[in-house]
Amino acid sequence: MTALLDELRKLLDSGGLITGEEAREREDGWSMGLSQSRIIVRPKTTEQVSQILRICYEKNQPVVTQGGKTGMVQGCVAGPNDLVLSLERMSAIEEVDKVGRTMTVQAGANMQVVQERALEQGLMYPVDLGARGSATIGGNVATNAGGNGVIRYGMTREQILGLEVVMADGRIISSMNSMMKNNTGYDLKQLFIGSEGTLGIVTRAVLRLRTRLSSESCALVAVDDFENLAVLLSLAEGELGGRLSAFEVMWNSYYEKASQRESHQVPLPVGYPFYALIETAGSEQQQDSEAFQCYLERCLEKGLIVDAVLAQSGAERDNLWAIRDNVESMFALWPLSIFDISLGIEQMQDYLDDIAAQFSLQWPDSFQQAIFGHLGDGNLHLVISVGSEDPAVRHQVEDIVYSTLHSRGGSISAEHGIGLEKRDFLHYSRNDEELALMRLLKQSLDPKGVLNPGKLLSAAE
Repeated sequence: MTALLDELRKLLDSGGLITGEEAREREDGWSMGLSQSRIIVRPKTTEQVSQILRICYEKNQPVVTQGGKTGMVQGCVAGPNDLVLSLERMSAIEEVDKVGRTMTVQAGANMQVVQERALEQGLMYPVDLGARGSATIGGNVATNAGGNGVIRYGMTREQILGLEVVMADGRIISSMNSMMKNNTGYDLKQLFIGSEGTLGIVTRAVLRLRTRLSSESCALVAVDDFENLAVLLSLAEGELGGRLSAFEVMWNSYYEKASQRESHQVPLPVGYPFYALIETAGSEQQQDSEAFQCYLERCLEKGLIVDAVLAQSGAERDNLWAIRDNVESMFALWPLSIFDISLGIEQMQDYLDDIAAQFSLQWPDSFQQAIFGHLGDGNLHLVISVGSEDPAVRHQVEDIVYSTLHSRGGSISAEHGIGLEKRDFLHYSRNDEELALMRLLKQSLDPKGVLNPGKLLSAAE
């Protein structure tokens, strides 16, 4: 370890290397104090990342990459023998091409800063999530982040035109394509999007931007039956002419806690079974607003909606979204587990009833839950508490959630990734042949297993 530190000190400036207790005391986000590394390197360039990895590869030194540390599956947790490679000093926005609608950024660029820079140019970066103020583009790429706009724009994968990646042995693969159409063999960037830092370290990206839409309509509606939610979604997709940009649903169990915010009036009364946050975006404010209001009126007439509030300003719209994004309010259920799953809408309520029955039977006096999600793209977030922090109990909870999901053909991870937390349950969503191919890719691109070891696939595999 001494020899490694000596080489790193020669390569990095005084702010580029943090060791000992100072490294241990750094905030590690959603990892909840689990990271134990005593070495953090903070490169400024792709070339420095390359040199760091070359040194680590030669010395068989495991490397865990960290961005904004907002991941929720322990994907950036570092063990006592791991070196943390933080991309926090590689945060530059290098170029915005207004005509070509692209932005070239370093991996440590903050998502909200990217969004704001795009807006300054009359453009938008459409990936959006509650952790926008902390999340980084590199982390979004590594986990293929989803968020609130997936129903219209797709996940991070759909926003990436080019990438620069440093391989395990330090080789730099620069494929900084900025064209929409480039059909020249293997699309190499797709290997690294969603690979959670196990195949290479993303250092730069070319992002696809979209034209900023000038009109926006947003409403929070109350619904008394789950089947009506599916009808609401279908009508929105069919009647709003492609304007639908978000369809978020909160069960009362979530809304009741998330809406109780200091100095804010609750927009709709607590107690309805479901709350849907529906948003559209277009280019003609008057026409789009009229179409949205007509849609809401028809839904009210059909009895699909039992109550509604329409945002009359940007501030009111932000207030509605703040309820949906108030995940921190769920800590009232501590100790808790948060799940990110995906399955067909037609199976959701049956699935939720099934797991609730199992939890109530196993923990009748302590079971609590809260449910919310991006219903428009089949993604649910479950907050489950059974009153225990015992790892064995948590494993029981996880097994109920995932095994019940498996029988319905769902996915154990809709957008958060696998990390350490879901690794042992990956077989519920991937068959043996798929897992074998994943292991082959890992062995081919990282034969020594130094990149984020134990994440997604076990170190032994």
